[in-house]
Amino acid sequence: MFQFNSLVIAGFLFLLIVIANEVGLRIGEYFEGKSDEDIKSQTTAIQGGIIGLLALVLGFSFNMSLQRYDSRAGAEVAEANAIGTAVLRTDLLPAPYSTRAQEQLDEYIALRLEINDTDLTQLDVRKQLNNRTSDLQNRIWNTGMDAAEREPNPVKTGYYVQAINDMIDAQGARNDVLSRHIPPAIFYLLFVIFVATAGLIGYSSGLGRKTSRAPALILGLLISMMVFIILDLDRPRRGMIEVKQDSMEALVK
Repeated sequence: MFQFNSLVIAGFLFLLIVIANEVGLRIGEYFEGKSDEDIKSQTTAIQGGIIGLLALVLGFSFNMSLQRYDSRAGAEVAEANAIGTAVLRTDLLPAPYSTRAQEQLDEYIALRLEINDTDLTQLDVRKQLNNRTSDLQNRIWNTGMDAAEREPNPVKTGYYVQAINDMIDAQGARNDVLSRHIPPAIFYLLFVIFVATAGLIGYSSGLGRKTSRAPALILGLLISMMVFIILDLDRPRRGMIEVKQDSMEALVK
């Protein structure tokens, strides 16, 4: 579902909930005259159990998406700190390697910000940017190696090489965090439970002598809004809720 907009998915889910509630309501009205109080009590008890299951799965999914959002925010700070450390340690390199390393790291920061502003669904663009990142990392690494060969000082050049290694590792760790999402099977399970709950609520309402569609519609709207938030949290660089790039942007200054 990643290729579809979160609002489209939430809107489609709300439509399914409304249809399921209406179908359940019609079925309940059909069986209203054939049901007694025992059947109505049993239906209400089952409805309460399914709503409890819905709340459990919904809370579990929201917690998963929130954890992934926090992980992405932490990975952004960690990478920015690693790049910042490498920038500071360029002063440890002998001339002219210190100047060259500074220019390369400035280019690297600009490239990382460009990638951060690129939607994950733009696969071709991201592939090109990732290839440029790998090439630039190699050039930055080679600058450190050249400086180490010219001035083999394990304290100065060694610290810089270690900082570059940490910077590259931080970029890999961040890419790994960005690629992790809530499994689609959980979303499908959520949708099935939501639609089934709406149908059962409609059926339970139809068994009564007086029916009202407003409570079910409000519940369906709230569920759809919750699903939208979960989807938006689970989708980095897309939607309304995005990880701020404050730490990375501060490196430019």
